[in-house]
Amino acid sequence: MNQTRILIADDHELVRRGIRQTIEGHPTYEVVGEAVNGREAVELTAKLDPDLVILDLSMPEMSGLEALREIVKRSLRAKVLVVSMHDSEALIHEVLASGAKGYLLKSDAARDLLTAIESLSEGRTFFTAKVSQTLLENFLNGNTPKRPDERSRLTAREQEVVRLLADGKTNKEVAGLLHISVRTVETHRSNIMEKLDIHSVTDLILYAIRAGLKDPSE
Repeated sequence: MNQTRILIADDHELVRRGIRQTIEGHPTYEVVGEAVNGREAVELTAKLDPDLVILDLSMPEMSGLEALREIVKRSLRAKVLVVSMHDSEALIHEVLASGAKGYLLKSDAARDLLTAIESLSEGRTFFTAKVSQTLLENFLNGNTPKRPDERSRLTAREQEVVRLLADGKTNKEVAGLLHISVRTVETHRSNIMEKLDIHSVTDLILYAIRAGLKDPSE
């Protein structure tokens, strides 16, 4: 049985201890390290190569948001689950646009942490209930990419790519699942963004929900 190797990044020792205790009760999850600030989170992610980083946004030296962007920019393979006490719409969009695969409110962590880890470990995204509500409200208010018309309708292959990207898959993972090259995935992704006039992962996820390619409850 494969272990999911996890790095915990939070500047509060009690929070790290609580997360570690929750994780260590699960037979397939292993805590490989702890970071106390954003800079250390980036350094330990590069050094330890975890499968998943549980990342607080409010940390010294380098904020969690900056650390997230650095991890994504360096193309480190770890999926990032952001854990925060903040639920502002602007911050949610910024976090998702920066490359996080999940967003969990600290107030929901006791109930949803293991579910969130499982979702990201299986290549899916995870949004805490409040975040899902915010995304759906945007969708219902029309603040999402429009359903494709005749000029921007996606091909069947492009729809497959959208579904997988919205589920949190990397370009390399999409390529493997569809048995195509990474370059081809990148081309599809570029064409999709151009056709739909969208510019972020958040918009892609919202489009996938609107087009019926992703279940909004996931």
